[in-house]
Amino acid sequence: MDDDAKDILHKEIDLIQECVKRMSNNSFLLKGWLMSLIAVAITLLPQKINSNLLILLIIVMTLCFWYLDGYYLKLERMFREKYNWVIKKRPKGNKEYLYNLNPNNKNMWLDHEEKITIMNSMFSYSLLPFYGLIVITSLAILIII
Repeated sequence: MDDDAKDILHKEIDLIQECVKRMSNNSFLLKGWLMSLIAVAITLLPQKINSNLLILLIIVMTLCFWYLDGYYLKLERMFREKYNWVIKKRPKGNKEYLYNLNPNNKNMWLDHEEKITIMNSMFSYSLLPFYGLIVITSLAILIII
C-alpha cells in the first residue's frame, strides 16, 4: 500500500470509529436520562397521582428508552460490520464505496450469521439486564401493590 492509500484507510477508519463512539455515547446518555426520569417520577409524583399509574409510567418510559437504546446498538453493530469490511477490503486496493458512512449499505458488510435487528440488539447481553431488571422490578411492585 502506498502512502495515499494508507492515509485514505486511516481517515476512513477514523470516521467509522467516530460513528461507533457516537452511538455508544448516545446509549450511555439514554441510560442516564432514564435513571434520572425514574428518580424524578419516584420522588416527585407519588403525592399527586396513583402509584399504579406511576409504575405504568415507569414501565412505558423504560420500554421506550430500551427500544431507542436497541436502535443505537443496532447502528453501532452495523458500523462495526462496515469497519471490518474496510479493514479487509481497502488494503487489497478496493476503492468501491470510498468514505461511504451509510450503515445500511450491506454491500460493505462481511458475511455474518446473525441478522442485525433492533430486537436482537434490545435483548443483547448488554441491554437486557439493565432494562429487563427495571421492567421486572416495576411489574413486581405493580403486582404487590
